[in-house]
Amino acid sequence: MAERFTCVKKVLVTDSVSPCCRDALSAGGLEVVQNDKMTKEELIAAVKEYDALIVRSATKVTAEILQSGDRLKIVGRAGTGVDNIDVKAASEKNIAVMNTPTANTVSAAEQTCGLFMSLARHTPAADASMKAGNWDRKKYMGTELYGKTAVIIGLGHIGREVALRLQAFGMKTIGFDALVGAEDTKKFGVDQLPLEQLWPIADYITVHVPLLPQTKGMIGKDVFEVCKPGLRVINCARGGIIDNESLLEALENGKCGGAALDVFMNEPPTGIEQTIAKHPKVVACPHLGASTKEAQLRVAQEIADQIVDTSQGKSLKGIINARHIGL
Repeated sequence: MAERFTCVKKVLVTDSVSPCCRDALSAGGLEVVQNDKMTKEELIAAVKEYDALIVRSATKVTAEILQSGDRLKIVGRAGTGVDNIDVKAASEKNIAVMNTPTANTVSAAEQTCGLFMSLARHTPAADASMKAGNWDRKKYMGTELYGKTAVIIGLGHIGREVALRLQAFGMKTIGFDALVGAEDTKKFGVDQLPLEQLWPIADYITVHVPLLPQTKGMIGKDVFEVCKPGLRVINCARGGIIDNESLLEALENGKCGGAALDVFMNEPPTGIEQTIAKHPKVVACPHLGASTKEAQLRVAQEIADQIVDTSQGKSLKGIINARHIGL
């Protein structure tokens, strides 16, 4: 089945990635052009000449772009999420969509745990206060993570690593995953419960699921209503999993004691998301989950290696729509 990709010879890279990506592609015998300054119209015109396209998150690979890619066989995402790629349109054209699902895992897990600490100890606000010339020890009284219950929604690669790190703080880790079995998650210390049983016992909720119709707004008013007063929520996954209107209301009425958000529906945030990001109970970051030197090297190297191996008929690793394109 991998033979269909042996015609891949020419690769276009349209977002900024580590030079190791280009080096690995070239070493694998592929011709590489990198241009991260292209407009949508320029990309539509240029993609006709390429067999593979590599993007990060800036380039939106729309149906129009895919339709123009007469030779296109692979779209590679140097990262995990593929919500900037029209996977359905790619599948209809028999184009493989490939990602690097584990390359960001450690960086995203560490960012998540850093946000747990930031909420518990008010570190960002205390730092800002110090820089303003203040000394407000009483104002920033915190709480320990030790003994608290963390509910982890999504127990794949990142959820697992988050659980292991939170356990080192002495937190109780429980959660839910629609795809990963309860016996598997028990092996890394996470008992699974139905969602309705998790909400009332959570001190913290962290989400590690893709943005899908069934996950959009899954943390909403109904969840905040049944949770402990002062619940804290963390989102390093995708904007929209926590309902914005419900979150703002819960922050205002005390149902939510704090939120740490690394992702937004619109980036940079606008409207209600900007209001939430500026809220005094919120720690907001500009989508830094994968923004480490190590993660950027991994995603660049891994997507290049996967495309080279696929072009040589060795592997189909990382293709997320394999079933839909007959692989």
